[in-house]
Amino acid sequence: MAAMSFKGLGRPNASCAMGVSDESKNTFMELQRKKVHRYVIFKVDEKKREVVVEKIGGPAESYDDFVAALPDNDCRYAVYDFDFVTSENCQKSKIFFIAWSPSTSRIRAKMLYATSKNRFRRELDGIHYEIQATDPTEMDLEVLKDRAH
Repeated sequence: MAAMSFKGLGRPNASCAMGVSDESKNTFMELQRKKVHRYVIFKVDEKKREVVVEKIGGPAESYDDFVAALPDNDCRYAVYDFDFVTSENCQKSKIFFIAWSPSTSRIRAKMLYATSKNRFRRELDGIHYEIQATDPTEMDLEVLKDRAH
């Protein structure tokens, strides 16, 4: 019988899928259903091999607060609950999933976030729009307004 090789088993590999913590799912549901958060920023915890909550923004926080909370040189996932008023004067809300991957972040981080994104996003039921951003102009508030209307 041929010996099986388990070389690399147990070592983190950028191409392996990450799990999603229960806290991440529950926090998203609180944002979606209870409207208790304006935004949630998630990060990949390589040691735990799952996507975890890094920061939560309260309902009074602005879009500028949200953008300022994203790291300048590392990747993150985020959801933002965007409130707006339609031309018919109706109050609406759309949830945006933002894949933040600044051009200054490490190649390994970009790969890790890119390969984990679809699985993570599938766990968050109720996202209306997705934005991929490599710099703040790609996720400017005007971009959200255009997509939401």
